[in-house]
Amino acid sequence: MTTKHLPLTGIPGEGLPESVIVCGDPGRASKAAEQLTGAELFSEKREYRCFVGSFEGHRVAVCSHGIGAPGAAIAFEELIRAGARKIIRAGTCGALQTGMRAGHLVIATAAVQGTGYGRETVPPGYPAVADLDLTLALRLQASKAGKPFSCGIILSRDNFYRGVNLVDNLDYALLSEANVQAVEMESAALFIIGSLRGVQTASILAVDGNVLESAGESMDTYVPGRQAVQEAVETEITIALKSFA
Repeated sequence: MTTKHLPLTGIPGEGLPESVIVCGDPGRASKAAEQLTGAELFSEKREYRCFVGSFEGHRVAVCSHGIGAPGAAIAFEELIRAGARKIIRAGTCGALQTGMRAGHLVIATAAVQGTGYGRETVPPGYPAVADLDLTLALRLQASKAGKPFSCGIILSRDNFYRGVNLVDNLDYALLSEANVQAVEMESAALFIIGSLRGVQTASILAVDGNVLESAGESMDTYVPGRQAVQEAVETEITIALKSFA
């Protein structure tokens, strides 16, 4: 009998490990797979590139989800349908705290829900909260890794490059004052889906710039490929993999 592949990601409907690392960039998924033993390409369709291998004796998958909540949510839903029960996002973010530099790690405990995806998926006020046990596992492994990190609330939003000054635009300075650590685009969707589907979800992010100090995201100031960021991404992937043990 032929295994049915899921419609948008192309992931086979069976054979996926319960533990999955997700990241935006397919290239980052390929890089993460280098940390696995016996990694093999499991599926590839659109922006969704998935590998399966093992880490310290445990079967693990790595899958890319692209940029933005709606496309990422498709990956999360289909990964869960295929058997995922623990999903950790290993991504990047813009810092919202003064003095937080490229390479700093942020473990998200929850997300301010600023996405259209969330507004179309759950009732107003529904919290986007990471799984406690998986988040504590990330914190434990991060404390052993020796890189600077912080834990706290982040912001997930849809817009990257700034548009016009709308009355209800998200105010980074105000969010910083409220102790929001960083901004990215997909973790809130992951946490919402985790709560809806009853699976464990968590997120660890490498800071690739400080949007509070640079007055927002800009093509002129955004430099995500710096060495400090690359090293932090490699470290967070290792932290995430060790958190599944």
